[in-house]
This record gives sequence, C-alpha cells and structure tokens, in this order.
Amino acid sequence: MAQKFRFRNFQVYKDALQFRIRIKKLAYKYFPSEEKYLLVDQIVRATNSIILAIAEGADRSTDKDFALFLNRAHTSLCEVVSCLDIALSDKYISISIHEAYLEEARSLSDQITAFRRKLLIDSSR
Repeated sequence: MAQKFRFRNFQVYKDALQFRIRIKKLAYKYFPSEEKYLLVDQIVRATNSIILAIAEGADRSTDKDFALFLNRAHTSLCEVVSCLDIALSDKYISISIHEAYLEEARSLSDQITAFRRKLLIDSSR
C-alpha cells in the first residue's frame, strides 16, 4: 500500500518549508508596511505555491505528472527570486541579504530540478 502524504518525507519539501519560513521573516522584517498587500503578499504566496505544488504533484498517478508539478514549483521559485530582485531594487534589503536568499533559492532550484529529472528518467523506463 502506498504511503499517505509521501511528500512529507521528501527533502525538497522539507527544505521548501524552511525556505518559506525564512522568506516570511525577511518580508515582515525588511519590507515596509505599504508593501503588506503587495510585495509581501506576493512573495509569501509564491513560497506557499512551491510547497503546495510539490504536495499536489506527489499524489499524481504517474511520475510524468508529478514532474509537471515540480516544474510548477520551480516557476513559483522563480517568482520568489523576482520578488527578491524587486526588494533589492527598491532598497528594502541589502545586497548581502539578497545574495544569501538567492543562494538558498539556487539550492532549492537544484533539488527541484534533480528530482524532476529523476522522475522523468524513471517514467521513461
């Protein structure tokens, strides 16, 4: 019998949850209050979307379908990076903070990409 909620065991899911926590803290600490319903909301929704896409994809009937949801998770991660770029451009965060969060995003991106590739390779066998 397949394990229920198997996505909770995936390292990429756990790391995405931690990334979300750090992004929320960053947004609430550094972004001005006038961004609460704009950039803060957007970056939090994008990090939520990463996690939700991984979870939803894990319950698909094929690895190929799951890989599609991992692609969606990756596009949401790109949205987070864009929000970080906006925050830097608007001088809400410093270059060093920006770089630190970009490094976390790169790591998560690598995990998502590797997982997606593995699923696609496994589904082609």
